[in-house]
Amino acid sequence: MRSSVMARVLLAVFLGALLLLAQGAVPSMKSVDPMTAKVGEELTVSGENLDKANVAEVYLTDGKNDYKATITQQAAETIKLKVPANTKPGRLALMILTRGKDQKYIEQPVKVTIEE
Repeated sequence: MRSSVMARVLLAVFLGALLLLAQGAVPSMKSVDPMTAKVGEELTVSGENLDKANVAEVYLTDGKNDYKATITQQAAETIKLKVPANTKPGRLALMILTRGKDQKYIEQPVKVTIEE
């Protein structure tokens, strides 16, 4: 009886670990360089889990308008992107669209100032 309880506990722990792995790593942006840019210029974003397996798209957003950036390079700890042509000047946040079955938009705590 005792061993069957232990087996159920181990099975539950194993299934929980599998579920966490199946969800994938959550992308997180930590910094952007340069912090001020113009339309067409390239930004380098540093963070974690930024590779193609986790990040589908990157946007600049002011909370009302979203501007899809073109990703030029992508790796686990960095993404390089171009500021889109239609981006309005101002202080904008970076936002990620995650990959996978249950895609999510995640606004990041990283901001960039776009100048005219």
